Amino acid sequence: MRREVTGKTVEVADLFRFEHVSLVDVGTTVLDDVDVAVPADGITVVSGPSGSGKSTLLRMCNRLVVPTSGRVLLRGKSLDEMDPVELRRQVGMVFQRPTVFDGTCHDNLRAACARHQTLPTAAAEAMLSRVGLDPGLLDRDARVLSGGEAQRLCLARTLTTGCRVLLADEPTSALDHQATAVLEALARDLADGGMPVLWVTHDRSQADRLADHRLVVENGRVRD
Repeated sequence: MRREVTGKTVEVADLFRFEHVSLVDVGTTVLDDVDVAVPADGITVVSGPSGSGKSTLLRMCNRLVVPTSGRVLLRGKSLDEMDPVELRRQVGMVFQRPTVFDGTCHDNLRAACARHQTLPTAAAEAMLSRVGLDPGLLDRDARVLSGGEAQRLCLARTLTTGCRVLLADEPTSALDHQATAVLEALARDLADGGMPVLWVTHDRSQADRLADHRLVVENGRVRD
């Protein structure tokens, strides 16, 4: 794709490419002939009103939802040619409400490791630090964390998979202002460090704060 950067037209690699993607669910058109590229850098904010199809579009990026027609490509490779488990290790996701597993924070991080792999204490502590959590929480019962702490733990668990792309589906909608600011800062740090982020929000002010690139979804179509 081509984009304007400081007054010049430059080539920007595609991360995802949606090729005439539609989804019909029980007779309802959720996405309608979406044909758009997502750039492979920075934070791409996907915005639009509730029910517009933006979360569905995001979930297609790691095959949690499969299109009725058309195809989605990751760096030029069709997702339907990829093993879903391997795809989801490359393309991690954080959801609207944090879902922690039973056990400690360390147990939650271990759950993200590939089979037969271990997660030493030092590595687990470093992962908590990476998302702004106190390493001393490692042996804490994950169920007693605050909402903001739980969402950061879920982000740490996703990053433990070794993913190279992060999908975030309204991850701050249930958080207070302070926790939201922390998550936004973490997303910026990840993007600035080379990990592309796709962030879904209906909050216009948040989109203005975060977006390097924008996709606006209305009535199942991406608006030009």
